[in-house]
Amino acid sequence: MNTAAAPTPPSGLIIAAPASGAGKTTVTLALLRLLARQGMNVRGAKSGPDYIDPKFHEAACGQPCLNLDAWAMTPARLSSLATGDGTLVIEGAMGLFDGAPPQGKGAVADLARLFHLPVVLVVDAGRMAGSVAPLVSGFAHFDADVTVAGVILNNVGSDRHEAMLRRALAPLGLPVLAAMRRNKTLTMPSRHLGLVQAGERADLDQFLDRAADALAESLDQETLQTLLRPTPTKSAARRIPPPAQSITVARDQAYAFCYPHLLSDWRAQGAEITFFSPLADDTVPACDFLYLPGGYPELHAGRLAANRTFMDSLRKAAETTEIYGECGGYMTLGEVLIDAEGTAHQMAGLLRLETSFATRKLHLGYRDLTPLTGPFKTPLKAHEFHYATTLSAKGQPLFAAKDAEGNALPDMGLSQRNGQACTHGSFAHLIDLA
Repeated sequence: MNTAAAPTPPSGLIIAAPASGAGKTTVTLALLRLLARQGMNVRGAKSGPDYIDPKFHEAACGQPCLNLDAWAMTPARLSSLATGDGTLVIEGAMGLFDGAPPQGKGAVADLARLFHLPVVLVVDAGRMAGSVAPLVSGFAHFDADVTVAGVILNNVGSDRHEAMLRRALAPLGLPVLAAMRRNKTLTMPSRHLGLVQAGERADLDQFLDRAADALAESLDQETLQTLLRPTPTKSAARRIPPPAQSITVARDQAYAFCYPHLLSDWRAQGAEITFFSPLADDTVPACDFLYLPGGYPELHAGRLAANRTFMDSLRKAAETTEIYGECGGYMTLGEVLIDAEGTAHQMAGLLRLETSFATRKLHLGYRDLTPLTGPFKTPLKAHEFHYATTLSAKGQPLFAAKDAEGNALPDMGLSQRNGQACTHGSFAHLIDLA
């Protein structure tokens, strides 16, 4: 991979699709890797609440990837995150106009309107021919403030199939930027929260190169470059205050779901942040505040329960150190975590909480949170996405909660004093100030 980035003016575009499953992620990764190999200064961003795809973006181009969440973030926050040198490729989530009820706020179309960036529509053409034209035409003309500037056809079966698709689209006047052939080697394995994490794929570099090669076979890169538009200039945005001066964060394959902008906010306001690995059985470092992010502790529950150095030092730290756990971190702070096979694993026992994956139930949606206690003092925007069932939760709740439509939900999370300090946690992933 060529890491010598050529000077590139700040510009960008959005990769979107009519629906989930069209191949947005594969196309985005292919484009990022291809441009990076050519020496361009390119970076990725992901629309909406997603911890997994951004790590693939980073692997593809070697640049940090941030989330741009048009439901939870203000325009100033979004613009401040999107600002930067080089070419910005934003990957959408779900369909182009799919957002939270009742009005669809948070769709990638919101970013297109805010940033005035062009949209490249990825269409899974594997089971269509002439019908591609009304589909693309409908998306192109649905909203005058959203510019669908080009199309990438995915899952094309043959030269003949491609010719049929191109003939159907020709009257629309939109450039077909690429026609990627059906390719089983570009399938990305997934699990219940999305793709298998980037760090778990030993063949990731080979996969990214294969994807870039597949895109390069038909990409009209010259036309693609003409579509790019300037990205936002930097704007001041409110930052989430750090909960303490000295913060330690769990970071490994079990606790990988942490928004970079959250840690950047804390650092910018003077907090010192260090990391450790519960999976490696590290001792919890001395600090003022311990943060256990979300992730996949359920996949490593037996190992975590057996990691005595980590567990014993976590319980010891709880006597004098404020602790906060999100989703997977929250379950780790509880008493018992039952895995998908029905095996019960003893966790830290710092919250009176029992959770189970033996019977999965999807909990999904944006949340408006009002702190009832704990380290956060102002209302927050958050997101909940997990399959755990709460068998028992006893104690002081952490947040009052509403859904995206403003409907009141049961209080979320728990807070418990252990010695001189308090331990807190909930299933909600914090995104920004309300």
